Amino acid sequence: MSHHSSLFDRYSTRRQRPPKDKIGSQAKHDSAVSHVMGTATYVDDMLKPQNTLHLAIGKSAHAHARVLSMDLSAVQAADGVIDVITFKDLPAKTDIGPVFDGDPLMVDQITEYVGQTLFTVVATSHRAAKKAALKAIVEYEPLAAILTIDEALKQEQFVRPSHFMTRGDAQAELEGAPIRIAGHIHMLGQEHFYLEGQVSYVVPCDDGGLEVYTSSQHPSEVQQLVAEVVDLPFHAVTTVVRRMGGGFGGKETQAAAWACLCGIVAKRHNVPVSMRLDRQDDMVVTGKRHEFANRYEVGVNDAGQVLGVDMQLSGLCGYSPDLSDAIVDRAMFHCDNAYYYPAAQIAGHRCKTHTVSNTAYRGFGGPQGLLTAEYMMDDIAYSLGKDPLQVRLANLYQNGQSTHYGQPIEHFDLATIMQTLADDNEYDQRRAQITAANQKAEAEGSDKRYGMALTPVKFGISFTVQMLNQAGALVHIYTDGTIQINHGGTEMGQGLYIKIAQIVANEFDVDLDTVKVTATRTDKVPNTSPTAASSGTDINGKAAQNACIIIRERLVEFAAEHFDVNAADIKFECNHVHIGDKETLTFAEMVLLAYQHRVSLSSTGYYKTPKIFYDRSKAWGRPFFYFALGASCSEVEIDILTGEYKVLRCDILHDVGQSINPAIDIGQIEGGFVQGMGWLTAEELVWDKKGNLASNGAANYKIPTAHDLPKQWSVKLFERKNEEQTIYNSKAVGEPPFMLAASVWCAINNAVASLGGYQKNPELTMPATPEAVLKSVMRMQGQAWDIAVKTDTGTIASLTVTNDDGGIDDDKVKPQQVAHGKDINPPEVVGKLTDDQPEAIENPNVSTARGPAHSE
Repeated sequence: MSHHSSLFDRYSTRRQRPPKDKIGSQAKHDSAVSHVMGTATYVDDMLKPQNTLHLAIGKSAHAHARVLSMDLSAVQAADGVIDVITFKDLPAKTDIGPVFDGDPLMVDQITEYVGQTLFTVVATSHRAAKKAALKAIVEYEPLAAILTIDEALKQEQFVRPSHFMTRGDAQAELEGAPIRIAGHIHMLGQEHFYLEGQVSYVVPCDDGGLEVYTSSQHPSEVQQLVAEVVDLPFHAVTTVVRRMGGGFGGKETQAAAWACLCGIVAKRHNVPVSMRLDRQDDMVVTGKRHEFANRYEVGVNDAGQVLGVDMQLSGLCGYSPDLSDAIVDRAMFHCDNAYYYPAAQIAGHRCKTHTVSNTAYRGFGGPQGLLTAEYMMDDIAYSLGKDPLQVRLANLYQNGQSTHYGQPIEHFDLATIMQTLADDNEYDQRRAQITAANQKAEAEGSDKRYGMALTPVKFGISFTVQMLNQAGALVHIYTDGTIQINHGGTEMGQGLYIKIAQIVANEFDVDLDTVKVTATRTDKVPNTSPTAASSGTDINGKAAQNACIIIRERLVEFAAEHFDVNAADIKFECNHVHIGDKETLTFAEMVLLAYQHRVSLSSTGYYKTPKIFYDRSKAWGRPFFYFALGASCSEVEIDILTGEYKVLRCDILHDVGQSINPAIDIGQIEGGFVQGMGWLTAEELVWDKKGNLASNGAANYKIPTAHDLPKQWSVKLFERKNEEQTIYNSKAVGEPPFMLAASVWCAINNAVASLGGYQKNPELTMPATPEAVLKSVMRMQGQAWDIAVKTDTGTIASLTVTNDDGGIDDDKVKPQQVAHGKDINPPEVVGKLTDDQPEAIENPNVSTARGPAHSE
């Protein structure tokens, strides 16, 4: 028996129109209403029983030290504390490294970054656990710490071996080049700053297993690591992820530790266990985007075309490998961006430092490689006195060429995209106007300067680890004609679920509202890959399509036999099934009929990405299925007196292939661009000389807001079918737009370059904060950044306390005591025994002041 829900249009209505929200329509995000209303349920919103225990961690105070002793008696005796767990209490596996070992769940003897977990407090509330953790007394033996890339390179300290990519004889080309240019660029990391912090909730099951609710991009990895640390088989642990409040890569590997701790305690006490990190803790104890210090030497001809490149990319990985091998590899893959290097020698170093292990972040190393190429193009342009856009166009890849790692260049539309964007935005005319405006500003003594840049993006789509390029899905059709889909991708706000639902609806040509995507669960789709590398829709969409095709073929085979028609004459159209000229059934009627004749209405689907391979021993292959392309043109205004800047205008043309959902795609482009702009202009991670993160909260770490958006902003899709057989010939859109923000940074660089007549490449760092812009301006003007006054070393020495290493505690000069800070009562006036106005003391007039002087 089948029932038709009143939630959906009746089939008599659907017969009159095509299905709602088909592929290519701007269907809204499946959780849009609940996001806006605040009713969407995240892990920490789940109702938990009263006996739920809560966890907090005790954190290391040293970047590198030997733990001599830990007195946890006061922690154990604190209110609400049930248990305290240290390394020796871990029941099974102790290392949770995602690829290579090196990530201990807790410190055994040596701590390798400030904030590393020393112990875990188990208490009846989050607050009680947090308060108790502060009562620990830990004795350390400090050890020498490596905190910078330069120190790691000097001491040859790496978390993984260096990797090299070579094509041709780069040194010979450099030596024979008419012009040789050398440069370096330093770019800082970036905090993920997801709205929902790291959180996990684990419930013990009556069969001895565990159900893990986590905010993770990689449910299968969490399942496996939790199982290993509590000594269970994988099938005894189920991981559930309905949604995340943002991830951006920060929840690919680094959500696992908190789930593991909850799993250990849940198994130990047989009660539900919850753990969430406060924002400050989250920022201190989780990894960031990798900081990079990159160097290049390039040989070019008189036209500015590259002849040979020697490039060194050095990533600050932190104390452990995490995903750094693949991240630095991707930086190496993208250090060409869109430009052909006839001869190249690329080195990638994975620097070990005593800081938190850096991890995946949108772009996964690609932006750090790409920005090096863009800075180098600016360097070439200004060194030769050319427009940077002309140098970029002159060096673009052509179809038939190959990358420095051997991937052939095919279907390369970037020249068309860039020229279209330049023409639509009157690039040449605006460039002339900006040059004239800068000349006028200099003549008039104005502090305003203008800059403009048009930069391309070429981003490879696929996991560079081949085995991750696979996905599964599970599709059920119920007898009322509704469809449920489960797949291995996770929803972190990017719109993956709605795209998969549209794909499923499209396969049966039914209304989108009859399709429901359920929470990602490891007991429905096993062995999932992380939702990362921009591959979520590509691989999970194909897996879902595969499952639908299997079910549809069963229905066609049944209908052909049952109604005695040719299979080719059976069509799924407009919520109906047309069976030749014999019968037209609603989709629900067809499904019910098939069920009554014992036809399976459920199927798994599977997909693996074709064509890709990479021989690491030869540094040669085709690591990417295809390239996503795009270009952006930005115009900025800077103030050379303060370093402040405004993004006046930005125009984007981005290649998404044949878009599955243009509204979602444009939203991703806008969000990625703003996040990239934040990394390149505002988000400054600051560490002190002891390895402490100083920018550890929203008060001292600046992410972009609505006020930072371009004053005039246009985003358009370059809709041309992907030549590769992706899902409906679409292209990935998650990470590539992040790098469109390069145009903003290059435009600021261009504005600074105007001070030198566009004849010299400015020394501008990333992020280009107002201070960094001002430094760059002053260097361009030949001024010293440091104030040329004699330092009062005596006063500083009297105000500071030095540590054992001779450094200044807190790395900041402490303010002097206020003059009356201790002696608040003024000395008695000679001869006076009474106050002239005694009533003012008892009844002070506070209407216009804070009170009488006596109370100050």
